[in-house]
Amino acid sequence: MRGVAVLTITGVLSQLVGFVYRIGLTRLAGAEILGLYQLILPVYSVLLSLTSVGLTTAVSNLSAWYQALGNQRAIYQVRGQAVKLFFLLALMPCSLLLLFSDGASVYLLGDARTQLGLILLVPCLLLTGTENLQKHYFYGTGRVYPAAITELAEQVLRSLLVLALLWRLAPDTAEKAVGTIVLGMALCEVVSALTQTVLFRVYLGPPAGLSGEKLTPKALRGKIGRIALPLGFAALLGNLISSANAVLIPRLLVQGGMDQGEAVSAYGVTFGMTLPMLLLPTAFLSALGLVLTPKLSQYSALGQKEAIRRQVKRSVGAANLILIPALALLAVLGSAIGQSLYRDDRVGDHLPLLALGVLFSCWQTLSACVLSGVNRQGASAGIALAADSVQLVLTCLTVGRWGMGGYAFSFALSALLGAVLSWRVVSREIGLSLPVFSWFTAPTLAACLAASCGDLMETVLLRAGLVSFPAAVGGLCFGLLLYLAALQAMGAGSKGGGLPP
Repeated sequence: MRGVAVLTITGVLSQLVGFVYRIGLTRLAGAEILGLYQLILPVYSVLLSLTSVGLTTAVSNLSAWYQALGNQRAIYQVRGQAVKLFFLLALMPCSLLLLFSDGASVYLLGDARTQLGLILLVPCLLLTGTENLQKHYFYGTGRVYPAAITELAEQVLRSLLVLALLWRLAPDTAEKAVGTIVLGMALCEVVSALTQTVLFRVYLGPPAGLSGEKLTPKALRGKIGRIALPLGFAALLGNLISSANAVLIPRLLVQGGMDQGEAVSAYGVTFGMTLPMLLLPTAFLSALGLVLTPKLSQYSALGQKEAIRRQVKRSVGAANLILIPALALLAVLGSAIGQSLYRDDRVGDHLPLLALGVLFSCWQTLSACVLSGVNRQGASAGIALAADSVQLVLTCLTVGRWGMGGYAFSFALSALLGAVLSWRVVSREIGLSLPVFSWFTAPTLAACLAASCGDLMETVLLRAGLVSFPAAVGGLCFGLLLYLAALQAMGAGSKGGGLPP
């Protein structure tokens, strides 16, 4: 829990920095530039999933496994083999992207102004992968402090570098503006990769003094492959589907009657402003997953099934007590907050549906962490692919008719499907009966009360003469107080898998 707390605090701070960063990007570059930047991010995600996503999980899980068995030498070998495999996997796709960046920008992304950004993604990818592989050693072995602090420092440095470059260079074209953003990211990753390499050597110690049995490279590659291949393959297909979504949405909006600039701008508002605002309360979720998965892997190595069930109950109960009210309040109050910060009236569009989609996707993410911890990565991957495929089909059917509202509907429905299917597998796999009252009923009832009263308080404050942003924040605070009071009245949080008493 200390590890989760540390990662949550730094994650929240990192999310806040990222939130301010996006506000700065919007004001310096505009919604259209932000939309172009969002267009190239799926390419980045696809390349990362192809080269490093499965490997980072393998490093985390195997580091936890061998630490439980007292074999430090094997941990050192895991990191070395993972780095070699990463560069081997990255060689071909990075070369192809450099050679065919022009065609990729025009025919894949549908906008030639993304070419420079695509080229600069290559060094950024190589540095990010090297950094992440070493960072996940710290997550796997429970040494969260160095990883958490460097993660926050990296976010601050990236924000300052990108905004400073945009302000100082003042690029005169959209393509140069996107390239400037990615250049700032790459410069930040140079510092991060070097820092993680030094920290890894300092914390693990010199190879000659490590304890434990040395593994053969063939056996080690087999262990890494059994974890990395299903996760990497699923992440690759999932990101390909997500990338197809990202590329198709502006084109479908154009088919629905928008011009190209309007379509890219609407896409940038939803993916660069609204969704990042809704994702703010989920900052602790990645922290929870980074600690939960290796912890469950340790319990699996020692055969402690009851400890697995107990850990899952506490972790998911705590997550729901935070996620449900936060997203409910943002669904009703986020419009005023977003419009005040981003100065764009479209930020509040489709908030309730998008908030539901974020909540359901968080449940699916939690189940994926559990299944990865008990070595059922394949089941999690299959469900994720099914949900992503449903979202792609629904997006194609609805966005042309309903605009970004069609995307919000597709996102919420597919995420709900993924959450239901994945938790059925979790229940069967670890023998867990879902504590419905403490996990779902109590937080949902209390959150509905908080959201209704928070919305009412915002209205009262507006009529009293406050401007929209302070009124929304006042409604948010009032709603949170009511939520805590309602939970206490129902006795939730101390029974059946919620927060510890």
